[in-house]
Amino acid sequence: MDEYSRFVDWDKMDVSAQSQDTKELTCTDFHELKQLARQGYWAKNHTLRAKVYHKLISNIPCRTVTPDANVYRDIVVKIIGKRSSSCLPLPEFVDNSLIPTYCLNTEGVGAVRKILLCIANQFPDISFCPALPSLIALLLHYSKDEAECFEQVCRILACNDPSKRLIDQTFLAFESSCMTFGDLVNKYCQAAHKLMVAVSEDVLEVYSDWQRWLFGELPMAYIARVFDVFLVEGYKVLYRVALALLKFFHKVRAGQPMESDSIQQDIRAFVRDIAKSVSPERLLEKAFAIRLFSRKEIQLLQMANEKALQQKGITVKQKRQNVHLAVHAENFKSEIVSVKEMRDIWSWIPERFALCQPLLLFTTLEHGCSLSRFYSHSEGHEPTLLLIKTTAKEVCGAYLSTDWSERRRGGSKLSFFGTGECFVFRLQPEVERYEWVIIKHPELALTGSGTENCAQAASSTLSSSSIPSDPSDRLSPFLAARHFNLPSKTASMFMAGSSECVIVGGGDGQALYLDADLNHGRTSHCNTFNNQPLCSESFQISVLEVWGFRD
Repeated sequence: MDEYSRFVDWDKMDVSAQSQDTKELTCTDFHELKQLARQGYWAKNHTLRAKVYHKLISNIPCRTVTPDANVYRDIVVKIIGKRSSSCLPLPEFVDNSLIPTYCLNTEGVGAVRKILLCIANQFPDISFCPALPSLIALLLHYSKDEAECFEQVCRILACNDPSKRLIDQTFLAFESSCMTFGDLVNKYCQAAHKLMVAVSEDVLEVYSDWQRWLFGELPMAYIARVFDVFLVEGYKVLYRVALALLKFFHKVRAGQPMESDSIQQDIRAFVRDIAKSVSPERLLEKAFAIRLFSRKEIQLLQMANEKALQQKGITVKQKRQNVHLAVHAENFKSEIVSVKEMRDIWSWIPERFALCQPLLLFTTLEHGCSLSRFYSHSEGHEPTLLLIKTTAKEVCGAYLSTDWSERRRGGSKLSFFGTGECFVFRLQPEVERYEWVIIKHPELALTGSGTENCAQAASSTLSSSSIPSDPSDRLSPFLAARHFNLPSKTASMFMAGSSECVIVGGGDGQALYLDADLNHGRTSHCNTFNNQPLCSESFQISVLEVWGFRD
């Protein structure tokens, strides 16, 4: 059909969707290119898409010595020899991942293995890259020969722009991306996350499949559209599309019985058959409708997850620790929550801390109702978990990202600190997690009025100056400023403490106020949000516990 058809089985391709119009791509402006990619400007012209891929990949900044087509021609015979391409072993770094054939002919299917082995020869530093077979298979559809495809894949792998992340090549990078995806699901797909927690013993294991959904299960017409945008915008696009897939899965399957014994298998099957329910255009539309964090913020979160894995010594593939192992039934005892309830809370916290075990730091039953002892037992621990049981048997709490010692920075003045990873929740009479107000309702960030009003309702001691009027000053809504040597203004405002009170708030308009004697408390509930109060407006505390996180 054209010079880029050598490896294509046109009987498998949807030829009706292909246009024969001769179009060219001349624009170089990034924003214009981004719009064209999202609109599918080159999606219906096979030759144009091949030329665009070649142009975009050729512009990727690479290491000085990057293997090219000539290198492939030199080494392929030495490496492959006379072996049949269909019998070639796979490099260990693909980890028995799927090798999708998409719309490749027999020669193309064999070429995937040949290119994989040559890449393994030229990139000995790659230790874990399960997405690579899919990447090679896709690019073969738009390559004149094996050598050209090899060169394009090598340029993607050899990208040396620190701000442009393209493909994970180590287990540490892969695993931290899975944790980052889990964090994003927790923020943006709460209904789907709730379903995962209900039907799966280990949600982390489910989310570790996210790259397989894209580079393995997603049909050719869909992954090609995703790749169009990925080459222009980078790694963040992959998170967007995976989140959209999960949202559609929940929408289509909500209320239906699982089709298999494994939610992982159900999601994989849904993605494979996605054409039955969602078009490629609708999938991308959904993906880009998600108000995702900036590339810089996601990069910081990824760094934090990598650091947590390194501290745990998890840098090579091993069986991951699930929530049931983190919260041991034999070793866990709380007067407020059951083991199951604590595991539910553990499924909400950032993935890098879900690797840890709960450690009881303070309880009013043992340490008394003293705010000073509350601080002394809690300080030095970050993050912490606050649990409260009222005399009316209501149970609520908060996940607090920042060390309580930060309260001293304000001197005698009551001021807020903390990060956007903080949240409040209710377990009794029914379970509800309240998202951080600036994250979930960015329209309120323009004035800060939502947080300010809630905080004022909780305590008349708060002044409007406690809340920053321009949340755009905060670089990361997740992470404490000192984690990355950032200016203090990047920290978010969620928790406050003094010798007279403790205030935790901001989540969906919820704020929690505790008196100095730790016997009484009250809540505020902004009417801006359609949700139930955290607990009674005024309550007496039966038991209060503070939990830390133990390696």
